[in-house]
Parts: sequence; C-alpha cells; structure tokens
Amino acid sequence: MKNRLSIFRAFLFFLVSFLFYTCKPASAEYKSEAANPAFLHRSLSQLTDVIVYDIFSPPVASRIYAYASIAGYEALLPDFPECRTLAGQLNGLEATPSPEAGKEYCFPLASARALLQTGKALIFSEDKMEAFENEILKEFKNIGVPDDVFERSVAYGDAVSKHILAWANKDNYKQTRTAPKYTIQDDPGTWKPTPPAYMDGIEPHWKDIRALVMDSSMQFAPPPPTAFDPDKKSRFFEETMEVYAALKVEDSLRSERLAIASFWDCNPYVSHQVGHVMFATKKITPGGHWMGIARLAAQSAGKNIMESAEAYVLTSIALMDGFISCWDEKYRSNLIRPETVINAYIDESWLPALQTPPFPEYTSGHSVISRAAATALTSLYGDNFSFVDSVEVRFGLPQRSFPSFYKASEEAAISRLYGGIHYRPAIENGVKQGQKVGDYVVENVKLRKG
Repeated sequence: MKNRLSIFRAFLFFLVSFLFYTCKPASAEYKSEAANPAFLHRSLSQLTDVIVYDIFSPPVASRIYAYASIAGYEALLPDFPECRTLAGQLNGLEATPSPEAGKEYCFPLASARALLQTGKALIFSEDKMEAFENEILKEFKNIGVPDDVFERSVAYGDAVSKHILAWANKDNYKQTRTAPKYTIQDDPGTWKPTPPAYMDGIEPHWKDIRALVMDSSMQFAPPPPTAFDPDKKSRFFEETMEVYAALKVEDSLRSERLAIASFWDCNPYVSHQVGHVMFATKKITPGGHWMGIARLAAQSAGKNIMESAEAYVLTSIALMDGFISCWDEKYRSNLIRPETVINAYIDESWLPALQTPPFPEYTSGHSVISRAAATALTSLYGDNFSFVDSVEVRFGLPQRSFPSFYKASEEAAISRLYGGIHYRPAIENGVKQGQKVGDYVVENVKLRKG
C-alpha cells in the first residue's frame, strides 16, 4: 500500500511539474529573445542591400527608409507605452491600427513584418526582400513564438504596413513619376548633364513630394548662390578656382583629402567607360550611409529594440525632409557644376576626383542631409558621442573615427569640395539648411511621452 502511495505521489509530482513548465505563460519562453534588436538591425541592413541592388536615387532611397522605419516603429509601439505614436505628428498620418485588446502579441515580430512588408512594396527586387523575410519569420518560430501569437503578430504587422503604405500613396510620388523630365536651358550658368553618362537631371519634381514634418519644401530655403560669372575677377570665378585647386596641394594633404572624398562619395551609380564599353559600380546612398551610422550608434550604445527603432525613425524622417528641402533649391537655382565651368573656362582636360552627380549644384545634398541626420542622432545620443564609422568597409573603404555626429557631418560636407563637385557656398549654406531641417524635426517629433 505504501509503495502504491509513493508511486502515486511521484506521479502527481511529475504531473504538476509537467503542467507548470508546459503551461506557464509563453512570454516567459520567447519574449526576451524576440526583443533582440538584431532582428531590427538586420532588417534595415537588408533594406539597404536591396536599395543598393536596385540603384535607387538618393531622394527616392530616403523615402523608402522613412516609410519602412515608420512602419517598424509604429508596429513596435504597443510594447512601449512610454513612447508616442507618430500619428498626428507627421503630415497626414492618421492613427495606426491598434492590436486586439486582451490578446497576446509578439510586437518585435510585428515590427519586423511591418518594416519588411513596407520596404518590399517600395523597391523592385521583391524576391530578395521576401527571401530574407521568410528567414526572419522562421527564426521567430524557432525561438518558440506560439502559433496563434505568431499569426496574430504577423497580421498586425500587415495591418500597420497597409496603413503606412496607404498614407505614403498620397505623398505625390506616383504623380512625379510621369512629370516632365528636366529640360536643358540655354542660359550658360544653368546645370548641364556631365560625362561620362550625361544622365538626365534626377528628380526635378522632388519638391512636390509631401514633407513629413516641414510645412513645405521652401520652409528652409537658403540664400541664393553666387551668381554665375566667368570673369576672372568675379567672386564666382574665385569659388570655381578653389574647387580646381583643392587637390593641388602637398602629397600628404592631397592623400587625406582624396580619402575623405572617397569615403563620403556614396554615389549609388558610378559610370565607367572602357573603350566602347560602359558599366556601373553600385554603392550605398548618402542616406543609407547615415542609416548605417544610426545602426552603429545604437549597437555601440547597447540600445534596446525600441531605442534602436527611435534612432532609425528620427534619422530617416530628417533625411527625407532634408532631401525635399535640398531638391527644392537645386532646381530653383539650377546652378552649373564646377566640372562644366572648369572644362569650359579653365582646363578642358580637368576631371573631378568624384563623378559629378546628375542634378544641379546648389545646395550640396550631402551637406544638407548629413547635418539633418547628425542633428537627429545628436538629440538622442548627445554631442560628444564618439564612434567608428565602418559603414563603407563592405564597399572596400577603411573605417574612419569621429568624436561626434556633427564632426562627421562636417567632413561629409567638405568632402564634396575635395571631390570637385561643389563650390564652398553650396557646402556652407547646405550645412545651415540641414541644421534648420534637423532642428525642426527634433522640435516637432516627440518620441517619448512627458
């Protein structure tokens, strides 16, 4: 009898233990692993890879980053009640769908799904995004997300993505796809296509894209550029000669300037011509470089998944509005590039260190968007956040170290003079323009309550 009682007690203990371990809340099993910010970082990196592969122009790339980052942020939000929705803060964005009350969700999964689905809808190579997404979803399955929670979370990510895409669909992007191309003007001081590809002007109607935070594309219009004047005594000619002489310095300084120009080149489509054969080298866009810096900063500072999402979303918003502001001025002032002026009036055989991008000169896009992004990141990490920028290592460039985001943005700006593609006013006024955009974004986009 005692033996039977002992066996019964042992069985009862086993049964209770089994029920305890198998029936305890699923959150204790998978949520800590699901909250690993690596899922978010890898998803953004995949988006960058596809943007590079599909050769999107810098302004278009900024739009892709912004909407994808916003979708990922909004889908993660229910897990972080201390954070604010972007609905009502961004132009035209209405309240994001809410998850079903009383149901369990894996919001990092929903966030990854929303980000990747949104990104997939905005790029060309959907198969590459889909293959990566399938891999990520499988990883969430492998860490033990229950089937019902998995399906519910994916559905929520889809709902957020559809909401963001419906909003994106009203930003005038589609209308600009059928707008007239840039028309070359007879005025000698206006921009002309440059060798070797003599490409048409990129995105001449980008100012018509709805800004995310700014009131209009003209809100932070800079002062006009120095008027074109080929007279050797003119201020414009002096600015041109500064570009011409930027690399006519002692070898050590020349090498450093070339290294800086190359590091910040970020030209997504560099044309090469060998004989009668022309081919292109694909590279990261300037916005993609700063999204990479946002990733490095979050990883270096050990930020959690929401803090990382905040860095991406604020940076991407600053980038998109920065491009809209900059492109508004580019096609208004429509200033000729240094390469065209130098070849016509100074040295017909001169070539810039970097390939001249296919759009007007003023203001410098790198100067504007780098300062805007640096301002966004500085608001999150402070002005003395030192970091090692290894974003370009995968493209064959060595890493560079910076004591702050602002210092990095200043180097990005002056790199365009060293590269032979911008006059100084486009750089200096571009930095001021980017600062105003960045400040406005930081002042008007509040990510935390209270």
